[in-house]
Amino acid sequence: MFFDRKSLSDEVLASFYQALLVPRKIEEKMLILLRQGKISKWFSGWGQEAISTAAVMAMEPDEFLLPMHRNLGVFTGRGIPLDRLFAQFQGKITGYTKGRDRSFHFGSIEHHIVGMISHLGPQMALADGIALSHKLKKEKKATLVFTGDGASSEGDFHEALNIAAVWQLPVIFLIENNGYGLSTPSHEQFRCEQFIDKGPGYGMEAVKVDGNNILELYHCLSEIAKDIRENPRPFIVEACTYRMRGHEEASGTKYVPQGYFEEGAKKDPIKNFEEFLVSEGILNKSRKQEIHQDIQEKIETGLEKAFASSPPEANTVRELEDIYAPYDPILIEATSNKTSEKRLVDAVQDGLRKCMQRHPELILMGQDIGTYGGVFKVTDGFIEKFGPERVRNTPLCESAIIGTALGLSVAGYKSVVEMQFADFVSCGFNQIVNNLAKLHYRWGQNADVVIRLPTGAGVGAGPFHSQSNEAWFFHTPGLKIIYPSSPYQAKGLLASAIEDPNPCLFFEHKGLYRSISEEIPDDYYNLEIGKAHLVSEGEQLSIITYGMGVHWAKEATQETGIKADILDLCTLLPWDKAAVATTVRKTNKVIILHEDCLTGGIGAEIAAWISEHCFEELDAPVMREASLDSPVPFAANLENNFLPKDRFKEKLEKLLKY
Repeated sequence: MFFDRKSLSDEVLASFYQALLVPRKIEEKMLILLRQGKISKWFSGWGQEAISTAAVMAMEPDEFLLPMHRNLGVFTGRGIPLDRLFAQFQGKITGYTKGRDRSFHFGSIEHHIVGMISHLGPQMALADGIALSHKLKKEKKATLVFTGDGASSEGDFHEALNIAAVWQLPVIFLIENNGYGLSTPSHEQFRCEQFIDKGPGYGMEAVKVDGNNILELYHCLSEIAKDIRENPRPFIVEACTYRMRGHEEASGTKYVPQGYFEEGAKKDPIKNFEEFLVSEGILNKSRKQEIHQDIQEKIETGLEKAFASSPPEANTVRELEDIYAPYDPILIEATSNKTSEKRLVDAVQDGLRKCMQRHPELILMGQDIGTYGGVFKVTDGFIEKFGPERVRNTPLCESAIIGTALGLSVAGYKSVVEMQFADFVSCGFNQIVNNLAKLHYRWGQNADVVIRLPTGAGVGAGPFHSQSNEAWFFHTPGLKIIYPSSPYQAKGLLASAIEDPNPCLFFEHKGLYRSISEEIPDDYYNLEIGKAHLVSEGEQLSIITYGMGVHWAKEATQETGIKADILDLCTLLPWDKAAVATTVRKTNKVIILHEDCLTGGIGAEIAAWISEHCFEELDAPVMREASLDSPVPFAANLENNFLPKDRFKEKLEKLLKY
């Protein structure tokens, strides 16, 4: 192995050796602890240490690194305290996730590290978002994200590279090619000969390096990082290496040919670099022993502190409190009495416009939201007013855009992502439920992202443009779900969602966009998230609903003459339990109405809660009415039959007579 030191001093080369050695020595110890049952799992980076070490050395200390399973050297190289690192491995309270997650599934903003999730590919879009923040601020900074040859088969890999290329983001996509995705060899993962072949397809440059040669890697990454700081654009760097142990220790290595390990041993990054340093007169036997001993002592000291740390005590209050980032909203009323009549779509547009003026760090992203103004024209004229940097047309890649929004949040931005239709959010489902929703609970990082979702049926759009999918997310702690039914609510709740540092899903019914209107304040104002609104009052029964259901309920009570409380939830997560309990105690009869399908809908949870907590107040069974348990049909008569509007009137009278 040839090492070209170029102008690197003896001191720098010696520091490289120490940085290389630390993760290897830690791993030696961790493998012992694993066998002793003192840690539960271990993902080996044995043989790949040069990649992480070179990346740390090449990037500036305040530039973000987004590591994966085999990048222990990133954490040690960035100076993560060893006692906290070891406590993390052991699930102790002093670990970065307080025992809530394991191994390298954490980040530290202090050290400019953003941790992975087990789904691998979504990590890459976060790097896009961080890099975009540097470009927006005109900072001469680069971002480096790791991925593996196996993870490159995921759609998130393609989406992240495509976004970075289209937007010319200063990101280094460092692909650790060790020939295996768990047990699946490369020839069963992809047909191209090498990853640099992918570069031209994305319109980006790509280079291939020896992933076991720390100096080759360092010089390559340093030159690229320096270049893209001045001339922002993405790079693929393929680092060819060897994974000398199993995917994780329990999986073993029987599926790997022996020749692979023999070749990998010859290319060991530490052994070869050590021999180079000896030949250069930088390292001798006594100095080597001194370095090894110093590292070993630091490891033992860190372990001693970690072992002395307490395991996490189960505390339900603390667990629930940590789901959301702390936030104490301040309610703001309109400063003048000036009002104007606005449709719901106008209210959303006005609210968004006011928020763009109020929050200069707010970025809008979505398909066709630029010059076209979005398919529902909510952002019409925005690109002229706020510019293309803040109103960003995106490729068709929902997962990467949501991930990019999360990366922006890590860098201190706010973002609103428009799903062209709520149905399309399924393509970004993983980013929402596993990244946005869990981030604060896992390692204290908030996700300041709002996702706007034009939703609902009744417009003849068929199965893929008409779904009510709020229940998909209702089960996921860490999200806030908002669903206004009026222009006044839409403007005020959208402002609150954008102010809130937690991830918010904002549902807007397409059928209400241009069919309802009301006088609302022209000034900026916000409304309380999690607070239901009593639309009308009556003594005979209670209707609990939201969105289009509010209007169906009003129409049904007017037609039947039934005097009912109509409680509009407004927010579905968290929902207003106190308001629900109050109306149930008042009327003693309750029906829940929503447009979503009946089975597994939000009404089922509310009905169960009422039955458990308000049973003694009930004079009739808790009833529900909802759409059929079928996809949303296209033809008007089929769609009308699908929707619960007509059936609801019958159920309402049935409840009244009970």
